[in-house]
Amino acid sequence: MGLFNRRNNESATATAVATATLDPQLAALSGDYTIDPAHSSIGFTVRHAMVTNVRGSFGSHQGTLSLDGSDPSRSSAVIDVDIASIDTGIADRDGHLRSGDFFDAENFPTMSFRSTGAEQLDGDRYRITGDLTIKDVTRPLSIDLEFQGSATDVYGNERVGFEGSTEILRSDWGLTWNAALEAGGVMVSDKVRLTFDISAIKSAPQAA
Repeated sequence: MGLFNRRNNESATATAVATATLDPQLAALSGDYTIDPAHSSIGFTVRHAMVTNVRGSFGSHQGTLSLDGSDPSRSSAVIDVDIASIDTGIADRDGHLRSGDFFDAENFPTMSFRSTGAEQLDGDRYRITGDLTIKDVTRPLSIDLEFQGSATDVYGNERVGFEGSTEILRSDWGLTWNAALEAGGVMVSDKVRLTFDISAIKSAPQAA
């Protein structure tokens, strides 16, 4: 009888702890959101000529978030990026990146991410997993994100913010163009760091 009671107490304690870890603010944020491209950025950093980093971004992108603050594992994300909007600050380089040597934007105009799972790591840190498609290659990808907070803007929009990053090997998606350097090494690193700074607006509930 004592063991039974002890197990009941342990179960009750575990339930209380789990409930206590739920952030009431996050629970209240549950709902569908549209990514605001005017206040979001999707960028990348790649090593160039073995000595410096080149940074760029995609100026045109769209996507949605479905957040479940009470159970983050039920959250999801969809993001589509317009490859032609790539911008590194150098027109000739941007044109090369759009060409068949790299993204082949004419035949594959969109890079997409579709989430397949999500989890809370600790505190405000989360990990979202899914499928990243570049050109005609789809491979799994995990992105670590940090919740940046929520606010109601001057227009009455309810906003949430997330910031995160991940690293990929571009060759895994068939982006293999390179050039050898005389002193050794290559012109463009295989490793690319992707960065995400997302502001999303909560959708109005649909009428019953």
